[in-house]
Amino acid sequence: MASPLWILLLGLLCMAAGTMGAPPRRPVAVPFGRNYMPTWAFDHIKYNNGGSEIELLLDKYTGTGFQSKGSYLFGHFSMQMKLVPGDSAGTVTAFYLSSQNSEHDEIDFEFLGNRTGQPYILQTNVFTGGKGDREQRIYLWFDPTKDYHSYSVLWNLYQIVFFVDDVPIRVFKNCKDLGVRFPFNQPMKIYSSLWNADDWATRGGLEKTDWSKAPFIAAYKGFHIDGCESSVEAKFCATQGKRWWDQKDFQDLDSYQWRRLRWVRDKFTIYNYCADRVRYPTMSPECRGDRDV
Repeated sequence: MASPLWILLLGLLCMAAGTMGAPPRRPVAVPFGRNYMPTWAFDHIKYNNGGSEIELLLDKYTGTGFQSKGSYLFGHFSMQMKLVPGDSAGTVTAFYLSSQNSEHDEIDFEFLGNRTGQPYILQTNVFTGGKGDREQRIYLWFDPTKDYHSYSVLWNLYQIVFFVDDVPIRVFKNCKDLGVRFPFNQPMKIYSSLWNADDWATRGGLEKTDWSKAPFIAAYKGFHIDGCESSVEAKFCATQGKRWWDQKDFQDLDSYQWRRLRWVRDKFTIYNYCADRVRYPTMSPECRGDRDV
């Protein structure tokens, strides 16, 4: 069994994987049909401005969703979203990456609706090899229903970074030296959906969806994808080391980004699995590499 000192040293090595940092490049807005296609309930997707903006509709009959046309192994993926306004309790708006097998990898943004006047909760999660249970929850520092805001994922061989309007809200470092699996060989598609989850989404399922407020509407634009497109069978990215998001500057956050992440953690975090000693008596090893403790 490894000593605590040795585990700490490995965590520091994990943190030091990259010494530089830089903000992501500005996303390039494209029409919905360039990168995405509907997946279900096609009649619950409304197209505006020539397809440069869409709306997803949820009613008591069905929600709806869409997915990327391609599968990707690493990249930068961004969506501008305006969430369901008013009484959104019971609804979930999701934007996530996922591979397609039983031991899947997944990178999640989930926006949990709430009663009118109560803030949205943004839940993030990372699955590796079919294992998740790495939930973190924050309040946002703005009303996500009033205007469009950008939600992005930067994913390379060194780290996964969740951004809200270019502010990093979470980092998941490649800590394979700590025995933690990292998504590196399963191409993922990008998905988004609006659906009813009133059995768990709001106050653990205590608050139910008020269908008299339907249809619930979430709006999207931007549809930016800058990734290494690959078949779902591919195990490597042919352009490894040649894309901007794969350069040394993006192997770690810079000092300013770490300060912004600390600001989010200190001011807006309401749940972090790394700090949950009831659920996890022993802290997960990646929490040190991610500087969550």
